[in-house]
Amino acid sequence: MPRRDPIEIEIFKNLFHSIAEEMGAALRRTAFSPNIKERRDYSCAVFNAAGEVIAMGDHMPVHLGSMPMSVRAAIEKLQLGPGDVAMLNDPFCGGTHLPDVTLVMPVLVGAGFVGTRGAHKNAARKRRADFFVAARAHHADIGGAYAGSMGLCREIYQEGVRIPPVYLVRRGAMQNDVLHFLLSNVRTPQEREGDLRAQLAACHTGAARLQELCVRYGMGRVRAAQRDLLEYSEEMMRAFLVSVPAGSYQAEDFLDDDGITAAPVKIQVRVTFTPAVRAAKHGRVLATVDFAGSDPQVAGPINAVEAITYSACFYVFRCLLSEDVPATAGLMLPIQVIAPAGTVVNARPPAAVAGGNVETSQRIVDVLLRAIAQALPERIPAAASGTMNNLTMGGIDPRTQQPFAYYETIAGGMGAPPGKDGVSGVHTHMTNSLNTPAEALEYAYPFRLTEYSLRKHSGGDGRFRGGDGIVREIELLTEAEVTVLADRRGHGPYGLQGGEDGQPGKTEVVRHDSTRESLPGKTSVRLRAGERIRIESPGGGGFGNRSQCSQKES
Repeated sequence: MPRRDPIEIEIFKNLFHSIAEEMGAALRRTAFSPNIKERRDYSCAVFNAAGEVIAMGDHMPVHLGSMPMSVRAAIEKLQLGPGDVAMLNDPFCGGTHLPDVTLVMPVLVGAGFVGTRGAHKNAARKRRADFFVAARAHHADIGGAYAGSMGLCREIYQEGVRIPPVYLVRRGAMQNDVLHFLLSNVRTPQEREGDLRAQLAACHTGAARLQELCVRYGMGRVRAAQRDLLEYSEEMMRAFLVSVPAGSYQAEDFLDDDGITAAPVKIQVRVTFTPAVRAAKHGRVLATVDFAGSDPQVAGPINAVEAITYSACFYVFRCLLSEDVPATAGLMLPIQVIAPAGTVVNARPPAAVAGGNVETSQRIVDVLLRAIAQALPERIPAAASGTMNNLTMGGIDPRTQQPFAYYETIAGGMGAPPGKDGVSGVHTHMTNSLNTPAEALEYAYPFRLTEYSLRKHSGGDGRFRGGDGIVREIELLTEAEVTVLADRRGHGPYGLQGGEDGQPGKTEVVRHDSTRESLPGKTSVRLRAGERIRIESPGGGGFGNRSQCSQKES
């Protein structure tokens, strides 16, 4: 096999990455909802003809690692040709949870975007796509029993509209029956349509840039670059895996509860690294991640589907490599993930899954890192806040007399890594979003932000302190349904190497007379105008025993 040109790899790695990033910028600029415009709760990626990811934007890890399953489902279920766009959100068919709607567009170089009458167009429709582009966005409401579609449901049918792979656009024409069906089942149809059209704009942007790329460099060179990127990513992952001390490393961690019962929910993992002497053969699995021993799927909405568990594994192992390694499908080829069906890490229908994407994904990362820390103690940080503190609020806006649905996640403390303190007030691990700015929040919704500050001393103590969490308090200016899906309320994020745990989070209602009422981490309440919801997010765990500090460090 000819030797790969490292300069060529670097050039095309950045070219493909820039396309995914530009797709994200187009989506952000044209979206309607603050959740996408301000919080950036979206992700975009580029795939080859086989549906293998070749580039990801610097977006949401929980979206990106699972997106290939959505693309594969769209390819398998539909005959995608020029001018077609697939839409899906079904968690049991490549999705994550119902609010995450994914659009998938095929790209046929030289065929144009829209199929019309004519022999050459008919021939183009029979061609295999040269690429696929995909844009996923979290819609602030997708129907269901709770405003924001993130409530304490017991089955997926209560959580919102479940969309298998369908054509949203067919031969360049919007499928209005599909669109109208969806918009008739959500609380904020204009906002949903605006966000969907922004996702379409993102896909068209990616398709146009890929067309330009192939015209400039030639299809043969581009195909060779794709293959080289996949092989290079795989080789870099293999080189890392054989450097890890061989053996099996086991860990477990718990979610507080499922929101329906008070019982903690266990996630258990065993990570096995193959001895280097037996790892030489190309194609051999070098690491096995086995979640056997995790609890069966539960009644509440914290079940994770297989795509989420795979995504968390992708994220963890990607983080263990240097930043310049391309984030492609090649990374996971030497790694086997075993997630037993019917468990909380691979739930089966009709399980409720809204919180699996946002809460269970975080705990999967925590338990994976805890296991790998036994093999690489000098590389792994203490646990971060471990929850996205999902907050949804819905009601009727008195300014417009129209329904509103608001969603955000709230940052927390980063776990202290070896060698330095953790960062305070930051989104970590499977989320990469932002908090909604006060100005945007108060402009778009009948709310007032009454406090937004760091939660002092909430990070775990140690030689290196965990980052502090956040205090976020919002006053409602109208009656609204308020739902919180959060975790790490019973036990704080773990410290490592003798570091102390971070402080657990808190959820409270502040009444008109300023009295505070404590709420469970997973709850839904009806609040009156003038009442406030207050969330104090967990701090990160500390790293190292403080007694080990030198006088200078102290």
